[in-house]
Amino acid sequence: MTTQLAERPFGQKSNPGHSRPATQVIAFVGTGRMGGPMAANLARAGFEVRAWDRTASHAAALVKDGATVAASPAEAVRGAGILITMLADGPATDQMWNGPDGLAAAGPGLIWVQMATVGLEWTQRFVNTATRYGVHFFDAPVSGSQGPAQAGELTILASGPQWMAEDVAPVFGALGRATAWLGPAGNGTRAKLVLNNWLTTLTEMTAETLTFARDLDLDPAAIVNLLESTPLGSPYAVQKARTMLAGDFTPAFALKHALKDAELAVQAGGTELTLTSALLPRWRRAAASGHADDDLAVIYTTP
Repeated sequence: MTTQLAERPFGQKSNPGHSRPATQVIAFVGTGRMGGPMAANLARAGFEVRAWDRTASHAAALVKDGATVAASPAEAVRGAGILITMLADGPATDQMWNGPDGLAAAGPGLIWVQMATVGLEWTQRFVNTATRYGVHFFDAPVSGSQGPAQAGELTILASGPQWMAEDVAPVFGALGRATAWLGPAGNGTRAKLVLNNWLTTLTEMTAETLTFARDLDLDPAAIVNLLESTPLGSPYAVQKARTMLAGDFTPAFALKHALKDAELAVQAGGTELTLTSALLPRWRRAAASGHADDDLAVIYTTP
């Protein structure tokens, strides 16, 4: 797999090397914790954004940024040049294609950019769906949480028809600080599963390290400071450790979504993910005990 990384200067909200038709419409379906800020950045960058979400208030909140609210997925996508889906999972995305109010109203020629983390099986199904409807499909999940989404500083893990990269480059430029081009559709999802598996095991290791230090009568905060002063302390782990010790579990990346991604990684097959498989029972207990919507750092509190 050959990876090409395109970056833009910090703070630059679009890629000046690319142009787009002034009348291009983006249908954005799924405007929750991640999708909402992404759709807002596109609207503020000058794209004509039609937003739809199951929770109408999520889409309505984007009006102040210049987006319009669609009454249904069909209304959002009809006449649009690009569709972006950022829904919770594969089944939720699949449902958007069904029925008279579904995304099939778009017709052939649409560019569909699927940016949620849905796993390999669902990504292949969506490749087949796109082929069936004559739609150009990009598999482009994002790396980053709500903060980078709001700042337009995500990393786009793009895969799909390279010959159409120019058509989506301005969109990716408004959403992220860098775009990694990874080859054919499906490779974006593969990369996302690998990255989030790393994130999951690193978070678990961080929680265990703090607990181990505490049980040895050491100050966990002092251990975090020590880790930060050495190559052992990755910035992510140090930040997550301090979140755990502060007990502020306002979600940047909700436990239920991290758990879903860990399960998708295990289901992907090919490699026995021993560490991920071992943490899943405890993470499931944490989610079932009322912490599903808390930040994944909440696992520190779960025995």
